[in-house]
Amino acid sequence: MTPQLLFSVFSFILGAVVGSFLNVCICRMPRDESVVSPPSHCPGCGYRIRWYDNIPLVSYLLLRGRCRGCREKISPRYPLVELLNALLSLALFLRFGPTLAFAVLFLFCSALVVITFIDLEHQIIPDEISLPGIVLGFIFSFFLRGHGWLNSLLGILLGGGSLLLVAYGYQLVTGKEGMGGGDIKLLAMMGAFLGWKSIPFIIFVSSLAGSVIGVSLMLIQKKDSKLAIPFGPYLALGALLYVFYGPRLISWYLTLGGLQG
Repeated sequence: MTPQLLFSVFSFILGAVVGSFLNVCICRMPRDESVVSPPSHCPGCGYRIRWYDNIPLVSYLLLRGRCRGCREKISPRYPLVELLNALLSLALFLRFGPTLAFAVLFLFCSALVVITFIDLEHQIIPDEISLPGIVLGFIFSFFLRGHGWLNSLLGILLGGGSLLLVAYGYQLVTGKEGMGGGDIKLLAMMGAFLGWKSIPFIIFVSSLAGSVIGVSLMLIQKKDSKLAIPFGPYLALGALLYVFYGPRLISWYLTLGGLQG
């Protein structure tokens, strides 16, 4: 087995193992419960999950998606989160290799996974993730080559400030709150990790995806514009696209604009 393949396998396993912990965060954080104690257990019967029943992806298949204690179905979200985080970890390794950038962005993407699933289910974005994320993103900027603390600081200000202005403007015009503070802090965290140049890209992609998917859901469900749709997952989508393709897509767009001009 070549070193490249060995590290690729390791990155996939690492992502799956961390994904198992992310499931604990997704389940407990909205209920203000500790993510450390008590140990993992079935929410239905309280059966304490043994280590051999807690192997990422594998245990779900061996148990056929059911609790060993009460035989109740295990939510498919658990293997989905583990697989998603494993694939993100592998993709980051193939993109950045065994570098500090890989470690930092793996932490960032794992946080986005937790935020996405919590926001989809509960329509909240935990401050316990976004606020420390802003601080960590700024600290890491001192050590990442080509990033820089000023780029990160401007990202925080532009990310948080832009959505704050949008939220204030919407409330001023309509008299209603249209965007939660969680989205504002989340975009500030994204700016801290990815820099200020990522913010216009993330806002454009998330707004476009949110409009298309949101309108489609309203038509399917036959609901009006008052249907509450969490914006955090769309911001996460925009951030992930920027991590892997953002600079190239921006360069392509600018080149295309130059050719047309």
